[in-house]
Amino acid sequence: MQRKLATTKKPFQLRNVKRWFKYKYLMLTRAEGGPGLVAMGYSIGLAVEMFTLPTAGLAFFLIFPLIYIFRASMAAALIGFVFGKIIYLPMTYFHLKVGNWLLPHGTRKQLWAFLPDWMDFFVKSNLKLLVGGVVDGIILGILFYFPIKWLLMLYTAKRKQRREEKRASLLNNSH
Repeated sequence: MQRKLATTKKPFQLRNVKRWFKYKYLMLTRAEGGPGLVAMGYSIGLAVEMFTLPTAGLAFFLIFPLIYIFRASMAAALIGFVFGKIIYLPMTYFHLKVGNWLLPHGTRKQLWAFLPDWMDFFVKSNLKLLVGGVVDGIILGILFYFPIKWLLMLYTAKRKQRREEKRASLLNNSH
């Protein structure tokens, strides 16, 4: 007669998920290289997301070489990429406006005159989204870099101050 071994697998608990997210958050805020690399990663993820729709999602793969080149945080880049997904739809209006402003107005005659009208509209709209998204993404990346770096530096300074106060109170209590 064989005995069945009891499995000790724990059921899914929301508390474990919260602890995991808190742990990952702490790892991110204490990342090696400091707040600058974390802010750079976030900015890269956000900038790349701004032109991912016209590229059919392939722009996501641009994150990896940019993270490597700038030595930024991959976790922060993914967070920035997700945040970019949240704000993408409202930003589409601006992408189209900037793309329309930057692209020459006679592009149909030059580039794709052989396409039917319905496809011309599709190509022109995606080109405007792409050009506008790249420009808007770079601007958003620069705009978000500095506040995120500043907030992470502030968080680090407060954390250091609390540790020093705690250490000082422990030394005072031991005497």
